[in-house]
Amino acid sequence: MKVIDHLKKSKSTLFSFEILPPLKGKSIQSINESIDPLLEFNPSFINVTYHREEYIYKKREGGYLERIPVRKRPGTVGICAAIINKYKIDTVPHLICGGFSKEETENALIDLQFLGIDNVLALRGDAVKSEAHFVPEPGGNEHAIDLVKQIVELNKGKYLNEEASEVNSHLDFCIGVAGYPEKHFECPNIKTDLKHLKAKVEAGAEYIVTQLFYNNEKYFEYLKLCKELGINVPIIPGVKPISTKKQLQSLPKFFHVEIPEEFADSIEKCKSDAEAKEIGIEWGIKQCTELIKGGAPCIHFYTMGKSESVKRIAKAIF
Repeated sequence: MKVIDHLKKSKSTLFSFEILPPLKGKSIQSINESIDPLLEFNPSFINVTYHREEYIYKKREGGYLERIPVRKRPGTVGICAAIINKYKIDTVPHLICGGFSKEETENALIDLQFLGIDNVLALRGDAVKSEAHFVPEPGGNEHAIDLVKQIVELNKGKYLNEEASEVNSHLDFCIGVAGYPEKHFECPNIKTDLKHLKAKVEAGAEYIVTQLFYNNEKYFEYLKLCKELGINVPIIPGVKPISTKKQLQSLPKFFHVEIPEEFADSIEKCKSDAEAKEIGIEWGIKQCTELIKGGAPCIHFYTMGKSESVKRIAKAIF
């Protein structure tokens, strides 16, 4: 079932979560171990992230450096198929612009459709560590909206090297996109960011999943601004429990989010990660309770491969 259909069908707040592909060399069992503890909450769908390849440089004869691509995690197509086969739960593979030509993107979408997967989350993706800013693949999509448009064209039966016709198979994807209650870090202001978001929705995105946040006021203000701008698709809040003291610095750095003073003070007073984890769970329960009361269509948890904190929060709110 499509994500948008899950959202329309439900009369209460849904539960969903996101998993990381395992590191190269690990088996599918590592994914099962992150999913199994959360099955009791009847997840409507499971997102599978995509981690683009990175590069290493090896010195060759003559002194020149050869750039060699290295993929640390497997792709999402096989993982999504395995989840559906074992759990019979809908999956949402992440598709990114970085590292893919349009032809490769088209092939991935054809494979997904063949496997019965009809949801995708369309993202630009991050720059690789060796680049100061995002650089699209030659012949690839530059922005998330370009990816959305390509998927929409395939939904109409229009392939890259063919005109749309009755003979062509029409794909049938539900398209989600990312939203940023505290704005994307590359945008100069929230208004510009929302204009980009509206363009993605007008291009064909059917729902929005937000970046993680810890201040619910920012999410509710985001809903208000979206509505004022005419963005009327469902907006799913993304939640990630803090589980270590170190995350008080790392999460704002990597995700460009603000941690409320009250929450930060409580974490700083913790004498161990175990104490910080308990505070994170308490904050998560409070945060999710408010989001549900405020009408959130679904709570989407970023598990990062660790399910315990999410399970305890879900037990308290669902």
